[in-house]
Amino acid sequence: MASRSGASEGGGLWLWLGLAAIVILADQVTKTLIIGSFQLGDARPVTEWFNLVRAHNKGAAFSFLADAAGWQRWFFTGLGLVVSGFIVWMIRSHPTQKLFCFAVTMIMGGALGNVIDRLLHGYVVDFLQFRFAILSPVFSGGYFPAFNLADSAITLGAICLVLDEMLRVRRGR
Repeated sequence: MASRSGASEGGGLWLWLGLAAIVILADQVTKTLIIGSFQLGDARPVTEWFNLVRAHNKGAAFSFLADAAGWQRWFFTGLGLVVSGFIVWMIRSHPTQKLFCFAVTMIMGGALGNVIDRLLHGYVVDFLQFRFAILSPVFSGGYFPAFNLADSAITLGAICLVLDEMLRVRRGR
């Protein structure tokens, strides 16, 4: 059972908040390096299938709502903050479920990393770009839309949530 301080068998609320802080810090440091080294639109090939780039996304995933009138900045900022509050509540409610807590912590860290961008810049800084020929029918030239470490943490969290649910269902059989 979780104590009032957030300590529990699952590592405690402070462990999870610390992990989210590490995700946020890594995300912000890498974005700061990109902003300092690249102009908007610059691309630096690293391999035949991977580039470092500087892109700005005013929308959400895959630039959803990027062309809206500006309200999306505040909508996605508010959404990230509300979701993060809900995640803290979920971690406190399920302290012994380590995979679940890890998953939602990754989502929270990534969401808050992108919230910081929206507040500081009005857009999210993306810099990782992959190219695979098999993607050509869906993405121009096979280039998957650029993303960042925060997006990677959110994706990892979502994968872990699915895995956690599959394991939970399997245990229930």
